[in-house]
Amino acid sequence: MINTQPATDTITFLGTAGARFMVSRQLAASGGIWLNLNGTQILLDPGPGSIVQSTKRKLSAEKLNAIILSHRHLDHSADVNVMVEAMTNGGFNRHGWLYAPADALDNEPVIYTYLKKFIEGVIILEEGKSYTLDNITFSTPVRHVHPVETYGILFRSQGHCFSYITDTRYFAGLNKSYADSELLIINTVFTEPRPPVEHLAIPDAARIIAEIKPKVAILSHFGLHVWQAKPWKIAEELSRQTGVKVIAARDGMKFDLSQLEEE
Repeated sequence: MINTQPATDTITFLGTAGARFMVSRQLAASGGIWLNLNGTQILLDPGPGSIVQSTKRKLSAEKLNAIILSHRHLDHSADVNVMVEAMTNGGFNRHGWLYAPADALDNEPVIYTYLKKFIEGVIILEEGKSYTLDNITFSTPVRHVHPVETYGILFRSQGHCFSYITDTRYFAGLNKSYADSELLIINTVFTEPRPPVEHLAIPDAARIIAEIKPKVAILSHFGLHVWQAKPWKIAEELSRQTGVKVIAARDGMKFDLSQLEEE
């Protein structure tokens, strides 16, 4: 029988914890983000517990086409080895790709050497580069300002453009790099900026959203103070301030990109 159901583009949040205390105490899960883009399945930043959270959500790692690491920090990469092994059925089904910055693979590589032969290859992320994976394209438009080499990702799939703005401090040129996005996913660790610590805070998120004016913005990767301030209340206030629909992600939340057409 021919499947006549339209393909869907979905984003599933396997976890919303950001920074060390939220992750170490598991006040929220830290499994990363699972994309299903017209059948191409990608795991972003598999932090601690990614295999647990994906299994809990009935997402099969063997269906993954790729794993993308924005950077090497543990809350973004700790489960990369187990997810590579699960993606390849323990190495018996060699397939899939790993995308990561160069410094995630240098002196202290985040992936074990023996696992590299299980996948089709490793691709180095670089500033200003574009990549094609099956029927989607994505790019790393700008290097973020963070203690290790870090890139946000801009995805294009089925007429939609959305961005994952991962860990960074706010800097000139950040907004311009993601200006075409209908949807922004913003890692929001602090309630207020805490220089010299290089993470985005709520006022930074407000500025990004107000300047880019996406159809929808989703806050995630919450630090402890953001968590204590109740992310959903923060999202409500940012919606009021910016005139943009702002959502606080929840563990297990699924967002269908078709919702962008309704905004």
